[in-house]
This record gives sequence, structure tokens and C-alpha cells, in this order.
Amino acid sequence: MRTQSRRRPRRLLVATAAGTLLTPLLAGCWAGAGGTGSGGDSINVLMVNNPQMVELQKLTAAHFTKETGIKVNFTVLPENDVRDKISQDFANQAGQYDVATLSNYEIPIYAKNSWLRDLGPYTRKDRAFDQRDILPPMRQSLTGEDGKLYGQPFYGESSFLMYRKDVFKKKGLTMPEKPTWQQVADLAAEVDGAEKGMKGICLRGLPGWGEVMAPLTTVVNTFGGTWFDKDWKARLDSPEFEKATRFYVDLVREHGESGAAQSGYAECLNNLTQGKTAMWYDATAAAGSLEAAKSPVKGKIGYVPAPVERTESSGWLYTWAWGLQKASKNPDKAWKFISWASSKEYENLVGEKIGWSNVPAGKRASTYENPKYREEAAAFQGVMRAAISDARPRDPGVQPRPAPGIQFVGIPEFTDLGTRVSQEISAAIAGRQSVESALEKSQKLAEKISEEYEGR
Repeated sequence: MRTQSRRRPRRLLVATAAGTLLTPLLAGCWAGAGGTGSGGDSINVLMVNNPQMVELQKLTAAHFTKETGIKVNFTVLPENDVRDKISQDFANQAGQYDVATLSNYEIPIYAKNSWLRDLGPYTRKDRAFDQRDILPPMRQSLTGEDGKLYGQPFYGESSFLMYRKDVFKKKGLTMPEKPTWQQVADLAAEVDGAEKGMKGICLRGLPGWGEVMAPLTTVVNTFGGTWFDKDWKARLDSPEFEKATRFYVDLVREHGESGAAQSGYAECLNNLTQGKTAMWYDATAAAGSLEAAKSPVKGKIGYVPAPVERTESSGWLYTWAWGLQKASKNPDKAWKFISWASSKEYENLVGEKIGWSNVPAGKRASTYENPKYREEAAAFQGVMRAAISDARPRDPGVQPRPAPGIQFVGIPEFTDLGTRVSQEISAAIAGRQSVESALEKSQKLAEKISEEYEGR
């Protein structure tokens, strides 16, 4: 059950650091809108420069613009840059950008600050969009406290455990269909060194609220811990939080990758692809890269749900979604773009033009019923869909939470708090301090947030 803070909403959200939960970002950037306002038959879209967004940019003129006559001016930036630019434009309601890519972390916060338009009226009129086809956890994570819908997902993800089936077979080991974290730790010890240079498991240790804190917080949840209880009391010094953190740190130090404190999503993906690790717990989005045509481990990877301890499921939930700025001068045309970019039609277009493994999946039930997608993504699509469907963004642990979020706490302050705590945890992984010391410092950081929210 979610309690509502009586604290006045913050009028500016500043994202200080946020490692990616999705695919590795491209190095460059391309700017399109460049300060011109939208109007007439054009709209301005500000989006993150990950590969699937770049594909969207390439397909828009020849398909969306050709069909509708609406020109789309894109501004495409790296993740941290795009978050800063979005927060500035939307907080000031400048209206420079009609549409922007926002995650399920930002959207409820932006909605509370009245920076976004309610998309409910559009989805009710646009029957072809088929809002009921959007997976329930995605709809829920993009809904504000007022029950209104403020975002449409472009694609979504959860987390699961990936492992080398061939290595397990050679060692005579069997991966449980729904493993516990203790079983994973035991298996990591068994497969550590199974091949030359191979470690048992890869887990993120890189500082960042979206890097090490993403998988670690899911472990905390299923071990019975939480960042804050329902009354906003900081709980990083609780036995459950400490047990989960100690387990994670010990596992990665004993059987994890070398240089774990500098390893994030990209490094672990590289390690599993190159045969340097036998298991990896991370984003479901990784499967597309592992099963790509030229991947050296294509067909060798098994996929099972995120490991658990005290909860039925523990996978995270994340989406890049479209938000429509309240100050947009062209909201109806902006909706037409959002509707197209998140549609079944667009998914089919990507499948036919680029390949079915590139489809921005994780948001629609119909995607997982498409025979062509099912065939190309056969190794992982079933586990991926179940992980997203089982995700519980408002109730991820064993106790009530004061804010939504599985791998994050849905408040503006979490970008700073999560990053600072991650630095302490990463130092423990590197062996520069104990887990006890890391959590003692982290608790003090979290208590400052408690003072702002508690009792208001």
C-alpha cells in the first residue's frame, strides 16, 4: 500500500547521475530541433541516443511523415545529457519540445509537478492504438498518483539470470527453473574456473544509481529489506538490508569478474559474450545482443527468472517512454507521433525492415503472440515476458513502501542519494571498506531524506 507524502512537490528535478539499465549508449549525438519551436505541421522530439531510438529516427520520415504530413525534428543526446535538457525544458514549461523520452522513474514525478499532459483522453479516442494491449506493469508504472496516464512505453525491460548452458552441462549442473540467490551462489562456486579465465558470475559493481544499485536493490527487496519503510524511516541499517548487501558483495568478490568495482552493464555483457563468465544477472534487454547473428554465444545461453529469497519474484521494471509536455503547442500532432512510435504497426515495420530481434519489445502483449518475433526470440521471449508481467513496481518487497519503484525509490532526491550510496557499496566491493562501514555512511545519507519526508 502506498502512502502519499504531504510534502510540497519539488518544482525542479535534477538528474545528477544515472547509469543505463538498457543497451549501451552510442558515443556520438545528433541535434535536430536546435532551439526552434514546433508549430504548423512539425513537432520537436527530444530523445536518448540508444540504438533503437536511432532506428526510429531513420524510419520516421519515410513512414510517419509520409503518411501524416507531420515533420518530426529530432534532438538526440546521450542519457545524462538528455535527462538534464528534458528537466530544464519541462520544469520551465518552455514548450521547446513537444515530446521527450522519459523513464518510469521520472514520469510519476513530472506528472505530480504538472509538467505532462494526461494521455488518457487520447488513448480513449485512438482505438487503433489498443491501450489494453500494453502490459499492465508498464501501464501502472506510467500512471500518476491521480490515476491518470502520463506516458506510453517505447520498449520495456525487467531483469533475469543468464547462464552458459553448455558449461553447466559439462559440469553436470542443473539450473533450477526458479532459482534462489543461495542456489545461484552455490552454482557460481561450482562453475568458477570451469573454463580458462572464466569466473562464476558477473554482477554490476560500477557506481551509479542505475548501475550497481539497480541489481543490488532487487536483492535487497527479495531478502526482505527496503530503503525506506512506509513512514519514510530510513532502513539501510536494518538486518535485512545488511544481509542482502553482504551477500551481494561477498558473491561478486569471491566468484565475480575481475575489476568488479568498475564493471557495469556494458562490461558484464562483454564478459558473458567473450566467455569470461558463466552467469550474469541483469537486464532482459541484454538477450537481444547475446542472441544476435554474430554473437559467439548465440544458442549457448539459458534464461531463468531473477533469483529470489522471500518474494515470489524480484525482477526490476524499466521503460523508456514518451511524455507529452503540457506546454506543447501541437499536442494533437504530438500524440499522433507517440501513437505511431509505440504502436503494433511500428513494431511490424522494424521487424520487416531491420529484423525481429530489433523490435522494441517489452510493452505489448501482442508482441509475444507474433509468430515471427517468437521464432527469432525463442530462447528468451517467454522468460522476458513473464519477468515484466510479474514485476510489482508498487509492491516489490515484503512490506509497504512510501513511493513506487523496484530498483529505485520514486522521489526526485533518489538520483543523488542512490549515486552517493552506490559509491560506498562500490568501495566495499573493491575492498576499500567493510559492508558495515558502507551501510553506516549510507544510512546517514538516507536519514537526511527521511527528515524531509517523515511526518509531513
